Amino acid sequence: MKTRVHVVIAGRVQGVFFRASTGDKADELGLTGWVKNAQDGNVEAVFEGDEAAVNEMLAWCRKGPPLAHVTKVHATTEPFTGEFTKFSIRLK
Repeated sequence: MKTRVHVVIAGRVQGVFFRASTGDKADELGLTGWVKNAQDGNVEAVFEGDEAAVNEMLAWCRKGPPLAHVTKVHATTEPFTGEFTKFSIRLK
């Protein structure tokens, strides 16, 4: 089953290669969507793909890359749209 999740990740998540690592993991799992740094210091992302892969991505987000310190992950399930052709790292 295909699913979509909008995620906000809080903690020490900017300046620690979180976006690049998220992109690598999403590509590895075959997910589409995007990730970006939010102005409030969080990282925000949308993941679309197979439910099991999205769940694995969410589990990864709770830890992040080695230099990150994740304090909270807020995930909201949204209707799957299939609007993305790849996973991208957004600057804004």
